[in-house]
Amino acid sequence: MSISAATIDRLSLSPGTVEAHQAQPPTLASAIEELARLRFSIILTARWEAAETEDADRRDDLRAELADLRIHYSDQIDQIAMTYGVQQAMDAKNEVEHNVFVPRDSSLPEKDQLYY
Repeated sequence: MSISAATIDRLSLSPGTVEAHQAQPPTLASAIEELARLRFSIILTARWEAAETEDADRRDDLRAELADLRIHYSDQIDQIAMTYGVQQAMDAKNEVEHNVFVPRDSSLPEKDQLYY
């Protein structure tokens, strides 16, 4: 029994195929991308927390957010290790933790200028 090209096209576009595709686990590349995003958020939030222009209440909020981001970062490394292996997690961590230099005198972007 042979399946026609039209049948294959209909099968490839069926809702079940989309659900099966969405159920697939994330790739290592997407996990590393998420780790890099968290790392960048940590750096930016730490910079805002250290800014003298922020009031005490805002700095407290930023400290709490920074603590949460660090926990998520650590959890993401653990998730990579459990899914892809410890060596892959160590390599991913090394990849995203390269030296980042942000000059002290550079201004931070305004909150309305950030894109998420």
